Amino acid sequence: MRSSNPELQLDAIDRLILTELQQDGRLSNQDLAQRVHLSPSACLRRVKALEDSGVIDRYVALLNPKRVGRHGTSYTIVNLESTQPQQLEAFEQAVRDTPEILDCFYVAGANDYLVRFAYRDAEDLERLHAEVLPRLPGVMRSNSMLVLRTVKKTTALGV
Repeated sequence: MRSSNPELQLDAIDRLILTELQQDGRLSNQDLAQRVHLSPSACLRRVKALEDSGVIDRYVALLNPKRVGRHGTSYTIVNLESTQPQQLEAFEQAVRDTPEILDCFYVAGANDYLVRFAYRDAEDLERLHAEVLPRLPGVMRSNSMLVLRTVKKTTALGV
């Protein structure tokens, strides 16, 4: 299956801009231009082109989960009763409408989805398993893995 959005050809300066912005998305254009050895106007044009093309999807603030009371992370494998298109769409829409779910991936192999939650404590994790997961359409079975320690976590794509 071919992607409807072909890969954009990026030159070395584009890649450097993307690397710098992935490290600090709040860099001023002036500072970014200095780091990538461009004039501010040329740098701004390139950043705008990267935004317009969709290479830069959006800018966000990344929160420290522990600082906002989410001390645990759970990766949960979810299997549905059926993988008929209408069942998948119903499940996926419910996931999009569930704020507790941080990520959800439709996966290949013996399982259907991989879901990530951040939870406060054991009671919150139990609530997720007793109230949130069972209410999602078509859930037949779930199996959670609790993160003991994060060895590496990054949002930066190597470009």
